[in-house]
Amino acid sequence: MSKLNIDQRSIRDLLTDKRSDFLIPDYQRPYAWGEDECATLWDDLFSFAFPGDDYERFDSENDEYFLGPIVTFKNLSGQLEIIDGQQRLTTIMLLLRAFYDKFTNMKDKQSVKMREAIARCVWKTDEFDEPDMERLKIDSEVASDNDKNEFLEILREGNVGDGWKSAYARNFAFFQRKIEKLVSEWPTYTVYMATRVINNVILLPIEAESQDTALRIFSTLNDRGLPLSDADIFKSQFYKHYSDTGRKDEFIRRWKALEEGANAIFRPMRGTPTDELFTRYMYYRRAKKGIRDTTTASLRDFFGADGYAMLKEDATLDDLEALLGFWKRVDAQEGFSERVLRRLFVLGYAPNGMWTYLLSVWFLANRDSKSVLDDEALYGFLNKITAFVLAYAIERPGVNALRSPVYPEMINIVEHRPVEFPNHHFNRANIAERFRTYVFTNGRPVTKSMLTWWAYADPDQPLMDLDTTLEIEHIYAKKRNEVDPLVDQSNLEALGNKALLEKRVNIRAADYRFSDKRKYYEGYTDGNGKRKAGTKIAELKRLTQVMEDFTEIDIATRTARIIDAFVDYLGDNGLLS
Repeated sequence: MSKLNIDQRSIRDLLTDKRSDFLIPDYQRPYAWGEDECATLWDDLFSFAFPGDDYERFDSENDEYFLGPIVTFKNLSGQLEIIDGQQRLTTIMLLLRAFYDKFTNMKDKQSVKMREAIARCVWKTDEFDEPDMERLKIDSEVASDNDKNEFLEILREGNVGDGWKSAYARNFAFFQRKIEKLVSEWPTYTVYMATRVINNVILLPIEAESQDTALRIFSTLNDRGLPLSDADIFKSQFYKHYSDTGRKDEFIRRWKALEEGANAIFRPMRGTPTDELFTRYMYYRRAKKGIRDTTTASLRDFFGADGYAMLKEDATLDDLEALLGFWKRVDAQEGFSERVLRRLFVLGYAPNGMWTYLLSVWFLANRDSKSVLDDEALYGFLNKITAFVLAYAIERPGVNALRSPVYPEMINIVEHRPVEFPNHHFNRANIAERFRTYVFTNGRPVTKSMLTWWAYADPDQPLMDLDTTLEIEHIYAKKRNEVDPLVDQSNLEALGNKALLEKRVNIRAADYRFSDKRKYYEGYTDGNGKRKAGTKIAELKRLTQVMEDFTEIDIATRTARIIDAFVDYLGDNGLLS
């Protein structure tokens, strides 16, 4: 069982302890508190120190303000690496330094004693308990924090340099202003507030015996701050590896670019953008290991195997950079043929994200020395996974169901065997019937997937920007159905009654007749003489040219066309039994 040292302590007790030598490690995130968080903290502390604005109502023996936990572990250098509590401890240090400066010119006994007490919280002390102004109680090695030196300089010197715009500088200046205002409006309160902050504000230091234990503790705490991501932990392992080989600065530069690139293009449902990059890479490494098991290990468990051995390979960071570069090109719609970009646009509306893992594996396994892919092979692969993922979403909904057919194909990819899904082909009659009986409500992701596929099955459909907001349009409007109900009400939600439509087109509910909608599809000039662009969905524009109305018969006919075309698409890609 892991051993823990847990001891509720005041700020003074914790920071004046000679064993308190804190390190914000390289894998932590940069300092992120802004003025809003500092203002909340200041207001809370003021209300605590002066209940009802009355300093006499404070009970110094019993009143306590709990600030939160500080989770640490002692590293090989004997320093306490901070796993949780970095933001609050950093902010407290800035606040104490601002108080220390304010007491410099105060000569009354209480202010002098308080300044001495704060000094022992900010600086380490010698054997005579005198502060050593060259040795701070806290240090920072955050690899991606370009401003950490400003923090340490503020603690040492108590001033903000010209041109400093870091969160440290802004928050220190904020506390200086607040203390100056306190002295101006409540001159006798200043020393009381500082005293009550260091004596009665409580922290809960939790010292674990190892980093892993500290991380597990942190993951169970209900914390207001952001938890350390898997990528943060991986960063520390990379950092140590590259530092040991004399390439620390190179790594910092490359990691920063990796994080910035991931942040620009990935928008994961959970975890950080950099976690998403590692997830896509994990499937490649799983496939290389021949792992077919449908139980997927967590990122941290997978990359943490054998003492993070994979992160100590130079090829790993190279692979991650190449993979990020590939997805940046996908996001920018650059570096691929028009037909490939059209397939990628359709996959962007897939009912789940499994295709991104498949494609990541395929890219890493098939790229040349310049990370370029063969266009013909890529186009064929994208068609096959598009057909399979959409059909399987009807046959067996849910991303987890895809693991069984997909994981073996990932192994085939890295071993340069064809992707065929041999045990999961579809019977033509059965899959067609499944499509005919499936209820394509707007809330089901596969509905938009199918409509996107259908839109781009049209050779006249132009490629749209990925950031285009597309909604699902009922061609035979719901409002019209209320007035002129369909004979078969299931046709209202049929694929044949739906199409993609840009949100900007913004058809009014009152314009529910097809004759009313035509101008929106085509584009028109409003009453102010301003031209309103129509849709870029080629089929809708064509409908306005050849049809005066869109009826229930048209819905049924169009539904059959879509389903028949998709089943043929399955056959074209070798997915019919």
